Amino acid sequence: MKNSKLYFLLCYLSCCAIFHTTTFARSYDDIIDSQSIAIAIYDNFAPFSYQEKGQNKGIDVDVAKHIAKQLGVELKLRWMSAGENVEGDLRNNLWKGDLINRTVADLMLRTPYDKNYSMLRDDVGLLVHEQVHMFAPYHTESWQIIFNRKKIDAVPTMAIFQYHDIGVEVDSIPQFYLLSAFNGRMRNRAKHFSSIPLALVAMQTGKVDAVMGLRSQITHHQQQLSNTDFQLATNAFPMIGRQQWDIGMAVKKDYRQLSYAVADIVEAMIQQGIMQQIFAKYHVHYQTPSLYHPYSHTK
Repeated sequence: MKNSKLYFLLCYLSCCAIFHTTTFARSYDDIIDSQSIAIAIYDNFAPFSYQEKGQNKGIDVDVAKHIAKQLGVELKLRWMSAGENVEGDLRNNLWKGDLINRTVADLMLRTPYDKNYSMLRDDVGLLVHEQVHMFAPYHTESWQIIFNRKKIDAVPTMAIFQYHDIGVEVDSIPQFYLLSAFNGRMRNRAKHFSSIPLALVAMQTGKVDAVMGLRSQITHHQQQLSNTDFQLATNAFPMIGRQQWDIGMAVKKDYRQLSYAVADIVEAMIQQGIMQQIFAKYHVHYQTPSLYHPYSHTK
């Protein structure tokens, strides 16, 4: 009997230790009662979320601040590093936590908003994203090329990059695209950099004639270029797959009430032009997701 009591006591203490070191995503009522909300954003990802001289900056930082203000709670930012895929990021930051830090956020920004992606199933037919609810698209993203007009007159099609060097970020879709599209005809002209800013520096110094990357990053960094001869191209990207895609938010699947409240805030931000103003602040081209087209703001 004594051993049984000791066993149950040890189990109880173990459970207490687990719950003490683990923070779970919370309901809308819990967030309001606690007067704070934890929102996950990506680290070192300008123009969306980054730090400059000790200050938190970026589109997602401002969006998170506005959401917290409208909910009437304090904002607690959870800076997260990008993993191998979005599935892992959702797991580690929203519903399970990683092996070292078991805490999770209440809300995660910059997640895919796509029905097919949200309903994706694994090899045995189970929903891959069963634990999360993705909602509230707040931006439509796409690819963009910026080029040096002193080296290239215009970019009517991608075929021109059979003859001109173009910079891309390592392990990005543009990199794989330039290496494989059109039977690899652009492969030898693709130059690889660890980041878009470094690729743009290479264009400024004449090492490449153009750069391809996310439109939001290209338009943001374009404002920092000293030479006005760098121009945005208007070409399409045949064979790249999806030309445009929506970026939204996510919560743990059990907390739909929180998602409804946040979705209303996001819709009001778009309807009132607040979202457009935030993007303009960081010199980013903004495109309203199709869900809100009746009051579209594009700049």
